[in-house]
Amino acid sequence: MIRLLLILLAALLIGTALSLGLTYDLGYIRISLGHYLIETNFWVGLGLFVVLVALAVFFFNTLRRFRHGPGLVTGWVARGNERRARRRTTQGLLALAEGNWPRARKLLATSADRADTPLINYLAAAQAAFESGDHEAVDQLLRKAYESTPGSSMAVGLTQAQLQLAGNRLEQALATLLRLRKESPHHPFVLKLLKNTYLRLEDWRELSRLTPELRKRSVLPEKELDELERQVWHNLLERAAEDTERQLKSDPKTSLEPLTRLWDELPGFVRRDEYTIRDYARLLARLGDEAQAETLLRKVLRNHWSDELINLYGRIKGHQPEEQLLMAEQWLKDRPNNAELLLALGRLSLRNELWGKAREYFETSLRLRRSREALAELSRLNAHMGEEQASIKLLMQSLESENGLPELPMPRA
Repeated sequence: MIRLLLILLAALLIGTALSLGLTYDLGYIRISLGHYLIETNFWVGLGLFVVLVALAVFFFNTLRRFRHGPGLVTGWVARGNERRARRRTTQGLLALAEGNWPRARKLLATSADRADTPLINYLAAAQAAFESGDHEAVDQLLRKAYESTPGSSMAVGLTQAQLQLAGNRLEQALATLLRLRKESPHHPFVLKLLKNTYLRLEDWRELSRLTPELRKRSVLPEKELDELERQVWHNLLERAAEDTERQLKSDPKTSLEPLTRLWDELPGFVRRDEYTIRDYARLLARLGDEAQAETLLRKVLRNHWSDELINLYGRIKGHQPEEQLLMAEQWLKDRPNNAELLLALGRLSLRNELWGKAREYFETSLRLRRSREALAELSRLNAHMGEEQASIKLLMQSLESENGLPELPMPRA
């Protein structure tokens, strides 16, 4: 505000001075140029002189600008290129979202050099190339992405691994992820992608080494991690059993130590899981060590009841079948109406050649629950005891139940 007042004051003073000056006759100006003679009033000549000075200043300023002209032109052209690059990048991302892969790849790749974020352009162009099935172009574009932006190794590597997994290039994906893990051992997304790769490769041993890190870093929900560990150790036990089975065929004296040692490696919660216990006991029985399987099941059933495990207990032959039957009858006191326990007792009675007791247990189990196993066991026992009609009747009931036959009139025998 003060500055404006000062300017107005100066203008008034200058105007006043000029108006006073014009009232005085200061003479005239005369200029002779060859045959030309110019005469004018002093004030007019002064005005012309000011105009000429202003024109001279303007002229020299224009010359100076032309002298630096290439830089100005270059800047103007560069700004135009940047605007075009941004526009083409936007068009390329829209084409990518619309599924127009060739157009998206072309727009994104050609505008990457002048784009504000070339990394984004190259990564998106690599995605478009992958969708087009051009894996060679994918690798080239990812290499350009890495070269375009310092510190982009992790972002480029993760994109590469995801595209390799999506393209079922599992070995290449594994190599990429192992390299990334060396750079960042605890990166959650690297660990998650590594887990997916090992799963698809069915590399259960490496997964068993990875799961503790997954749990420590909370990469997956607790429930999902528990299920993953069960799956991993189930498959490791199966493979160990298959290897032992092959060795037993060539050498019947082969020890089951590899399988039992693997059991000792299991995490505590997996060893307490009833389905894992069932699988391990089945493998022991399959490999000929039913006694060890019976001992394991007996210890577990004392503290943790499971219908799955008692069913398996009735199928396995321990060292002493009599004690096995007595143990199961002790459990019956606490669970008199358990159909699975009664079925197991019937089988254990058969193992001890107690035919009448076995039939009684099977019949009681069937009264509590009509299961196919109990029907089949009772039918088989009746047939061997000479009661063919009762056996056939039970088999017919089983077939009717399994196939859901409707009630229809039948001819009388």
